[in-house]
Amino acid sequence: MDAICKAISEATGEKIEFISASPLAGGCINDANRLESSSGPFFVKLNQPSFLEAFHIESLALMEMGATRTIRVPKPVCNGIADGRAFLVLEFIEMGPPQAGSQAKAGQQLANMHRNTGKAFGWHCNNTIGATPQQNPLTQTWTDFYRSNRLGFQLELAARGGQAFHGADKLLERLEDYFENYNPVPSLLHGDLWSGNIGYGRHGQPAIFDPATYYGDRETDLAFTEMFGGFGPEFYNAYDETWPRDSGFKIRKKLYNLYHYLNHHNLFGGGYSSTAQVIIYDLLKH
Repeated sequence: MDAICKAISEATGEKIEFISASPLAGGCINDANRLESSSGPFFVKLNQPSFLEAFHIESLALMEMGATRTIRVPKPVCNGIADGRAFLVLEFIEMGPPQAGSQAKAGQQLANMHRNTGKAFGWHCNNTIGATPQQNPLTQTWTDFYRSNRLGFQLELAARGGQAFHGADKLLERLEDYFENYNPVPSLLHGDLWSGNIGYGRHGQPAIFDPATYYGDRETDLAFTEMFGGFGPEFYNAYDETWPRDSGFKIRKKLYNLYHYLNHHNLFGGGYSSTAQVIIYDLLKH
């Protein structure tokens, strides 16, 4: 931590002295710590040296979302290698329970972030979703992007592990059928927006973190908020008041969460494969 404090000093131009560090619970990929310093607390992620690039890309994503001045994200401070471990230092946001109106603020602010659009689907670099590589080549057509770089990629990973999904090829062929009269724009996305990646700071102000950012259909963020719950009616009502969802979302959210179920199967196994297969069968009925 002394070496990390030196890196913080170089990044901020302020003399930072180490006081203490304590581990934080919640992360399943990185070691998370609260670093107490002479300048206040910092949030520090640690992992193997091979994670340095991922930490750098996470910083870029946080800066891109933060630049929209819509929903709060922790400000990146610095990243590097210290004592044989990759580190990422972020602003420390004191979290607490949501207050009255917190989820409504989150829905409104997320919709405003989604209004920041790009010229193509994808991003300027690849990143990860959890520990899985996520490919983001800039693509003009959303269905082409989603077919090849989201569902197709995850299905390939599953096949390498010996898992096949009946009807998957037919679903990929029919992808355009789910986008009749709906042309998504390339919105700036969080990319991994479940209840574990949103918190509430002082005065109930929402903050999102641990992104898997790219430009895509805004419905993908909204679909994932429903997969594990944790977002109430006030969140969705406020989102819809700011930028209403299309009626076809009820079907497409299954298509979008299929990506996450496939990814969870590839990462963790368990019952995620059976759920993914049920979703494929259900989508093919429409």
